Amino acid sequence: MKGSCHCGAVTLELTDKPEYLFDCNCSLCGKLGVIWGYFEPGEVMITGETQVYTRVDREQPVARIHFCESCGCTTHWTPMPHIAQGRMGANMRLFSAEELAGVPLHFPDGKGWSGDGAFTMRQESAVY
Repeated sequence: MKGSCHCGAVTLELTDKPEYLFDCNCSLCGKLGVIWGYFEPGEVMITGETQVYTRVDREQPVARIHFCESCGCTTHWTPMPHIAQGRMGANMRLFSAEELAGVPLHFPDGKGWSGDGAFTMRQESAVY
């Protein structure tokens, strides 16, 4: 699968579809307008230059948010150095809906998440 930001300066190529998608409602994801797919870093090839934003409303942010320096589209996130998990997120809105057909879509309650443990879901899962 191959997707890109609006201007095409940043592309993401995935080895496969994600197992599931997350439509998070936290203050950051909601404002970014993203739907995340999760991958091992070796499953995502990124080309092009990005800028990085680290949220300022958390004492211990867990992710660096990457975006195209030209058009501003959020492209992906990478974990902060203190995070041990080896996964990253790709903004699946950069890919065609047809390619994502059939992938489960979950709705985590990021607004209610403390930053520890698993998310609770704010509504029933759907299929993209």
